[in-house]
Amino acid sequence: MGSDVPPEVSALAINVTIPEALRWTDTRRGETFTLTTLNVRLLPDGHLAAKAYGRPTGGGRGTHVSFPVPDRAELAVLIADAAGRAGELWTAHRGLNSA
Repeated sequence: MGSDVPPEVSALAINVTIPEALRWTDTRRGETFTLTTLNVRLLPDGHLAAKAYGRPTGGGRGTHVSFPVPDRAELAVLIADAAGRAGELWTAHRGLNSA
């Protein structure tokens, strides 16, 4: 920015594909969803928060509904690993692509 004032970053979030072996189903409003994606956010205090999203098991697009992530060790590892990988990718950025 060219000044001594650092830019204010209001959000850091990544989307992570849930490997098939770790996917689960959950029900909302009478419809069963297979959860396939995590949205992981870095909170201002440095902790991570995650929500899961997916598609109805019966097919179709369904609605954009978030689900809590179950307290499972393998999902916690996936989230932590994804956050670490995102940090590596951000650190290695090559600047704005103006093409």
